Amino acid sequence: MPPVDLRSTPRLSIILIMLNEAASIRARLEALQPLRDQGAELIVVDGGSEDDSAHLAEPLADQLLVTSAGRAHQLNQGAAQARAGLLMFLHADTTLPGNAPQLVEQALSRHHWGRFDVHIEGHSPWLAVIARMINLRSRLSGIATGDQAMFMRHDGWKQVGGFPEQPLMEDIEMSRRLKRLSAPICLKARVTTDGRRWEHEGVFATIWLMWRLRWRYWRGISPAQLAREYRNVR
Repeated sequence: MPPVDLRSTPRLSIILIMLNEAASIRARLEALQPLRDQGAELIVVDGGSEDDSAHLAEPLADQLLVTSAGRAHQLNQGAAQARAGLLMFLHADTTLPGNAPQLVEQALSRHHWGRFDVHIEGHSPWLAVIARMINLRSRLSGIATGDQAMFMRHDGWKQVGGFPEQPLMEDIEMSRRLKRLSAPICLKARVTTDGRRWEHEGVFATIWLMWRLRWRYWRGISPAQLAREYRNVR
């Protein structure tokens, strides 16, 4: 891992979480290298991968952290080590636009937090429809998903207590917390996320599963119970 230059403070800390992503993580991180040249810090948080993910990621990151698995826990561990005043949280299967640092800086000069529109990459024509629905729902509700590359001020992350360390729906609950500070800024620029999960498990089956889980979450079913059901279905 390259040594951290303590003399310079990065403009933006990108926190990427992963678990057993050896097949694709090198290409994902190589795509982020130009953002490091623009002054972004790249922190990779591995959730205890059993493959070569950490070994492949280490030379392409400013910091590599290895921790226990769990999206919220990994996100919080990365944020706790971030040196920038602005944070962006990224899943390993999501690709950013090349001008993401500038867009985030501009957005967070006026807002506490926000997210990008999402494009779902895949073969099914329904994925474009689903992406439009996700983006519209997010605009109307002020709720962001992890696939939309949420970003926020570092002090805002601290103020709301970070991501709730629950096994599912951590992005929804974090959005609720951040809405106490302000409404999100919803950028029309798009991040791209891999649609293989949607296609492998069936587009409509996945829609039904996610809406059912969300509905039950809003009705107060515990995230632990929903996570068990999610794993069983998958």
